[in-house]
Formats: sequence, structure tokens, C-alpha cells
Amino acid sequence: MQQKSVTFSINKWSDADKPREKLRYQGRNVLTNAELIAILIGSGNREETAVELARRILYTTGNNLAVLSRLSVEELMKFKGIGEAKAIAIVAALEIGRRKGLAALPKRKLIKNSSMAFELMHAELADLPHEEFWILYLNNANKVLQRFQISKGGITGTLVDVRLVMKKALDLGAVSLIMVHNHPSGTLKPSQADKEITQQMVDAAKTLKIKVLDHLIITQASYFSFADNKLLPSCS
Repeated sequence: MQQKSVTFSINKWSDADKPREKLRYQGRNVLTNAELIAILIGSGNREETAVELARRILYTTGNNLAVLSRLSVEELMKFKGIGEAKAIAIVAALEIGRRKGLAALPKRKLIKNSSMAFELMHAELADLPHEEFWILYLNNANKVLQRFQISKGGITGTLVDVRLVMKKALDLGAVSLIMVHNHPSGTLKPSQADKEITQQMVDAAKTLKIKVLDHLIITQASYFSFADNKLLPSCS
């Protein structure tokens, strides 16, 4: 009697054993190399689950992903249970990893004082004919996580949504921020509206344990710092 061929699909495993479920609910870092490869190939063969097959493949490479990445599609297809589609998926995934390693991460700008923040934003804002309001989101080392334009408006002002500023800070995991906007008129004197939005931002940030480090007003030639001029409301 001919034995029926059976594949062990990940979808038929118990939830505790599913690599996809582990990645989704526990995070990528908890998965072994074999479990990550099992996600790529999806199923094993008649004798092995996808994870067991992945472990066998890794064993032949000395459990070294660098060695595995040098295997061709044809070499991977020699393993029982690895067809062309699965072999291509493995090769493609490892090639993505290789390219990621070659890609240089953009260096995060360190902000130590108001002049460094000014240098970072001057070219962006100095020559604009209208106002724009930006936020510099920083990590705990005072390095910029992201520059984000909150709004832009007319010659004399722009509206700022404090809730949007704080939501973005939480999304980025920022611990501090710097407000930056320009005055197309060329005046460095903060308006009453500038002072009010600064107070609102500090109050909102305080509840989330985020520190407002400064608020800069930028013109074509210079800048005004709330922090340097002792106008920044206390966060305490």
C-alpha cells in the first residue's frame, strides 16, 4: 500500500510552536535562526516539520548564516522538502540581510545647544516666504531621531496641533524635543502666540515625561532661543 505524502504546515501546529505567531506576539528577537528560515519555507516534508528541516539545513553549514548565504538555489534544492520557490525565498531573504549590512545608517545629528539646532534647521527655514513649524525629536543622548514638519501657514503665522506633536513623540520613543519655526518678517521678537504655544507644549509634554529643550525662532540671518533667553517655561 502506497503511503500518502504528508507535509507539516506551520498552520497545523499548535499556537505555541508557530514561528509566525511567536514573531507577531513575542517579537523577532525571540526566534531562532531555524524558526526564521521555517517562516520562509512555510512547510517541511513527510518526515520533518519546517523547523526541523531548517535546523538540518543550518547544521550542514555549521549553523553559520554567512555560509548559508553562499549556497545557490540549486544547492538548496538538494535538501528534501526544498523546491525552487523555497530555495529562492531563502536566497532572497539572505541577500536582503547582506545588503542591509552594507547600507550605512544615517548618522544622527547630536544637538548640544541652540546654535547646533539653528545650524540644522537654518537652510530649511531661512528663506521661506511663509511660516513653517517643525519639531526636532531627540533620544536620551540628545541625538535627533527625526525632523518633522507640523504645519505651514501664511506670512504671519501657522497653526500647531499639540496633540499631533505628542503622538509623534510617543511613536518615535523620543525623550525630548525642540520646537523650531521661522519668521519671514525678519523679526526675532517672539509673539504672544509664540509664547502661548510654547507654554501649551511644555504643559502637554510634562504629562508624558517628555522634556521641551527649546523653542527657536529662525530668520534669514539669525535666531532667537527661548531657552537661552530664560523664556522657556519650567517643566518641573
